[in-house]
Amino acid sequence: MRILIVVALAALPQPALAWGKTGHRVIGTIAERMVGARAKAGVRAILGVESIAEASTWPDFERSNPQAFWQKEAGPYHYVTVPVGKTYAEVKAPPEGDAVTALEKFAATVRDGHAPLADRQLALRFIIHIVGDLHMPLHAGNGTDKGGNDVKVLFNREATNLHAVWDSGLIDQEQLSYSELANWLDARITPADRKAWRTPDPRVWIGESAALRDRIYPAPADKPGEPIKLGFDYVYTWTASRDLRLEQGGVRLATYLDWLFAKTSKS
Repeated sequence: MRILIVVALAALPQPALAWGKTGHRVIGTIAERMVGARAKAGVRAILGVESIAEASTWPDFERSNPQAFWQKEAGPYHYVTVPVGKTYAEVKAPPEGDAVTALEKFAATVRDGHAPLADRQLALRFIIHIVGDLHMPLHAGNGTDKGGNDVKVLFNREATNLHAVWDSGLIDQEQLSYSELANWLDARITPADRKAWRTPDPRVWIGESAALRDRIYPAPADKPGEPIKLGFDYVYTWTASRDLRLEQGGVRLATYLDWLFAKTSKS
C-alpha cells in the first residue's frame, strides 16, 4: 500500500517553479549586497531578521497552503505568457492576472503604511520571488507547452522536462551552495553591468527572457514521443546564459527594491 501511494503521488502534476531554491537565493543574495540603505531599512522593517535570500523561496513553499489565496489566486502570479513574435505590451495580462499585475498590486500593499503587517510581509516576499521568476526564460512562456513543462527530456540520464532543467538542473549539476554560486557571480558584475541592467521595468526583463526562451529549445527527438536527450553540450552551451540571468536578476531585484522604497508611505 505504501508503495502504491508513493507511485500515485509521483504521477500527480507538479507545479512549475523558477530557478528552484538555489537560484532564487542566489538572486536574493546578490540583491542584498547591492540594495541601498533606504530599501534595506524598509525590508528590515517589514521582514525583521529574515533575509532577502530567505524570503525569496517562500511563495513556492506556500503553494501547498490550503488557503484559497494560494490554491485559487496565486498560481498565475509566478509567470507571464508571451507568444512567439509578440511582446508583453501587445498581449497584456489575462483576466486572472499574472506576474506583472501581481507586482503592481503587491507594490501598492508594501507602500501602504496602513496595511496589516502580515499583508505587507506576504506582498514583499512575493515581490522578491517574482523578480527572480521573470528572469527565468521559461517563466515568460509561449503559451503552448506550460513553460516547457510539456517538453520531455533526458538530462543526466534522468527523465524530466525542459522547465525543470532550467529551474534547477543546470544549477544543481554545479554542486555549489547558493552562497558559493552567488559569490562567484557577484564578483563578475562590473559597475558598467550594474548601470546597464539597472531598470525596475518588468517589461524589459520579460522581453529578455522571451528572446532567450526562443533559443533554448532543443531539437526534437529522432522518434516522435521519445524524450529529447540533453547531454553536456547543452550544459556547455547555456551555462553562460543561465549565469547572466541570475546576475541580472540580482541587480534588478536590488533596483526594484530601491524603487519600491523610494517614496515614504503614510503611516
